[in-house]
Amino acid sequence: MPLSSTMIGALLGLGTQMYSNALRKLPYMRHPWEHVVGMGLGAVFVNQLVKWDAQLQEDLDKMLEKAKAANERRYFGCVLLLRSHNAARLSSLKLVEERDEGK
Repeated sequence: MPLSSTMIGALLGLGTQMYSNALRKLPYMRHPWEHVVGMGLGAVFVNQLVKWDAQLQEDLDKMLEKAKAANERRYFGCVLLLRSHNAARLSSLKLVEERDEGK
């Protein structure tokens, strides 16, 4: 992937410089050093874009995992708490009933 993104960036920089010369009706390869600079800048730009996209995907995965965990705690945690609360209530009612029956 790094080689292909570098080549795409270099072609982008070269194409931009040649297009700039064509718009100004200059020879395509006028000042060849400008083409080399354009190719270098294009390669750096596309490589940074690929790194940024990978970092963005990693951050998005982390955020989605946190949101999923929060939703599970919010909804499934409440159900478990209610069940345990109701079970405790029922057991205390049974103890009261057994105590009343014993009298």
